[in-house]
Amino acid sequence: MRRWWAVLAVVLAVGLVSQAQVLRIAFDAADLKTLDPHYAAATMDRAVVDMLFNGLVRYKPGDITAFEPDLAESWEVSTDGLTWTFHLRPKVQVHPFPGAPEGYELTSEDVVFSLQKAADKDRSAYAGEYVGMRFEAVDPYTVRIILDKALSPSLFLPKVADYAGGFIVPKGPYEALGPRFATNPVGTGPFQFAEYVPTQKVRLVRNDRYFRGAPLLAGVEVWYMPDVTARLSALVTGEVHVIEGVREQAWVEAVKRMPGAVVDVFGPGETEVLHLNMSKDPITNLQVRQAIAYAISREEVITAIGPDVAEPLCAAVPPYLAGGLTCAEAAEKGLLYEANLELARNLLAAAGYPNGFAISAYITERASYRKPFENVQAQLARVGIRLNITVVDHSSFHTLIRQDVNPLVHYEAWRPSADAFLTRFYHSASTVVTGAKPDTNFSHVTSVDGLIEAARYELDPARQAELWKEAQVKLLEELASYPLYVLKFVFARSEKVDYGYVLRSSLALYPQVTELTRIK
Repeated sequence: MRRWWAVLAVVLAVGLVSQAQVLRIAFDAADLKTLDPHYAAATMDRAVVDMLFNGLVRYKPGDITAFEPDLAESWEVSTDGLTWTFHLRPKVQVHPFPGAPEGYELTSEDVVFSLQKAADKDRSAYAGEYVGMRFEAVDPYTVRIILDKALSPSLFLPKVADYAGGFIVPKGPYEALGPRFATNPVGTGPFQFAEYVPTQKVRLVRNDRYFRGAPLLAGVEVWYMPDVTARLSALVTGEVHVIEGVREQAWVEAVKRMPGAVVDVFGPGETEVLHLNMSKDPITNLQVRQAIAYAISREEVITAIGPDVAEPLCAAVPPYLAGGLTCAEAAEKGLLYEANLELARNLLAAAGYPNGFAISAYITERASYRKPFENVQAQLARVGIRLNITVVDHSSFHTLIRQDVNPLVHYEAWRPSADAFLTRFYHSASTVVTGAKPDTNFSHVTSVDGLIEAARYELDPARQAELWKEAQVKLLEELASYPLYVLKFVFARSEKVDYGYVLRSSLALYPQVTELTRIK
């Protein structure tokens, strides 16, 4: 066995040497969907656009809790909070494209064009984020954004950061390429697009004129490998240097034992929450919802998923976001709902269900949903709650839960702010089927609208966080949902890969490749 591992290590090392300075990453995907950053949502698409485009500001690589300058070298906000002014770096070069073989210097005209595109529902999936905003080019290097209502920095800056609609799409190439832009993207980032081979790969090359300096890597290749065994084999043989892993404890432990391989488990991860549909009997009864909460051991679910990839979540907003509520804070309020089967049975009896009851629910075949839901099913059975599960394909699951068929909904999600979490899952307007803007309020909760709206336009960060936490406490009191855990992201890499920063969290959903990334 030792000899076999030694051979693997040598093969891995030789492979790396032969592929020096062109980093190859393999994703769990059969192909890309789009490389227009204002539509890119899947991990394999976000990863590519992250290397090609910039925002006015950016999340610090490896740490999403901090912002730093990107295309804008500085910015200020008016005293009334309604006008944000950004001062662009000079000499930022747009990548070459047909009709402009040398590219051109990015100016405020490009930035205003991109923000207007991001706000246009016909050209962006994120238009709702830019309602109530106007964009002005003051001079070639100054952009002004005027808001109808003032927003705090924690809610405004993500809209102009290197994520989703905040990526700046230069006007010239977008208009020159038309629909082809989605598979021939042109930006200002450290790498520029070179080639797309459908169902195989995207090839990027170094942008020697990048404003932070030429990248250390000569290029990056993004490979599409939906089979995890193939990805791991490619890592071992040195065909690729980084792979998207499996968010399961057994996989993490197995790869950790492989010589020459490193496993990175990082945030922000996705929240895994059991939503309790308060519009369906007997879940309408608070004592029944409390019984469900006391019947579930969060720790038992996490043990089943894996302590390396899952960490406890005790409220609607994860604690690493501004306004997030920690487990300690939930415990201080007496709202941790630690497992207590006797109490759960007593609550069921008091609610008129001394022998429990039966309910039915759909779940997707996807393991990250199905496994915890089946664990909850087993735990509820201990107090007489019989949860009958029907497994369907992932697309059908999303259709069914939005048709409000489930009394319990297990949902996996990432949202960039407390406002986004609370609005989309707990504002009455977001109620599935019946809401003004139906989204993912599966619990039909209506009691925290005022707190969500008050927090959204509160400019004092401390008071804003208090309002968000107040809303979460109320949700826990009502038990609109039972938060379970945060499932982190898992990638594996050759030990020769140095990302150039300390990886703690990445909104790009992959370990970001920057101008400082290298193969040692």
